[in-house]
Amino acid sequence: MRGRISRGPAVLLAACLLLAACGGEPEKADGGHDRTAAASASPSPSPSATTPEPTSCTGGELIQAVEIPAVHSDPVRIPGAVIGGRRIPDVTVPGVDIPAQRVPAQCVEHRPAPGGCLGAVAIPGTSIPGVTIPAARIPGVTAPGIDVPPVEQGSVSSEAVTQPAVTQDEVCQTRPSKEGEYVSSVYRASLYRSSLYRSSVYRASLYRPRACNDKGECIPSATVPGVSVPGVSIPGVSVPGATLKSYVAGPGQVIKGDDSIAYNIESDVLFDFGKADIKPAAAEGLKEIVKSLRKEVPSDAPVQVDGHTDAKGDTAANQALSERRAKAIVDWLATEGGIDRSRLKAAGYGETKPAFPNTKPDGSDDPGGRAKNRRVVISAAR
Repeated sequence: MRGRISRGPAVLLAACLLLAACGGEPEKADGGHDRTAAASASPSPSPSATTPEPTSCTGGELIQAVEIPAVHSDPVRIPGAVIGGRRIPDVTVPGVDIPAQRVPAQCVEHRPAPGGCLGAVAIPGTSIPGVTIPAARIPGVTAPGIDVPPVEQGSVSSEAVTQPAVTQDEVCQTRPSKEGEYVSSVYRASLYRSSLYRSSVYRASLYRPRACNDKGECIPSATVPGVSVPGVSIPGVSVPGATLKSYVAGPGQVIKGDDSIAYNIESDVLFDFGKADIKPAAAEGLKEIVKSLRKEVPSDAPVQVDGHTDAKGDTAANQALSERRAKAIVDWLATEGGIDRSRLKAAGYGETKPAFPNTKPDGSDDPGGRAKNRRVVISAAR
């Protein structure tokens, strides 16, 4: 469905509002580029054995833990006897103690993505540990007038079972090259991790019958009950598909779709060269965006602020600058715009997601393309 294009004052917006984009800084007058030193954000640590089990998930669903109860059976004492003057000792067949097991809770990961993209989704892999019921044996008896063989049951096991992780990559809409160009919808397919089942196991009971000799001397019967470990199930996990609707690129500052609204602001309008301090002259335009947000989206709707740069200059510095600028806009929207900070989220993409080529087909620099890549995008669901 085509979006409706409306124009607002004070802020210059690029045509491809809903697209993933990145960009650096404008050139200096002498053709140089700002290389202000800035450390890039450290990546999140990978999960490890010491990572606490989650109780909630930010930006994703919680997969509940599965508790596997312990299994216990008591030891069995088999009384001894005196046969032909020979003492047959008592025997104890050990019980079974299988500790409780646990399949830990997990998070479905929804990775962040800029406007115009549906972020990657990952359902982590999982496994149910194996289990073994040990062997059991009632010993035989050989004594005057009695010859009873042993009775045995071997160990029984159910092997560990595993489901690997499943993922869907980020998908983004195409990049319009001119006003009036139709931008088609994109779809990220649904995701499903199948259910998992570890089969039950059972060790059968053991029985040794009573036996007597011709003198009436007897050994008692003995029974060891069977032991059962129930099966274990982990439900399947699904993430529904998602769609970004089509729209028509235009020169306006705002693009409205049926379920979203986005504001694309050129970095030069908001910030001085190499800086993340908002220009006083940009305040009026930001106020207009706040007014529009209050009118267009629910009062509790999340608001995403994405910072982008072009590809000129140091990659780490560009990444850090995009993050600082996105955070500066979030701070302004909270302190000056009166938007609840809990609704606001900042993300910096540096030069990783250009909306337009930074160079021309012949490989030479394309200042116009880079200018469109330098931007901040404010977006929200309607």
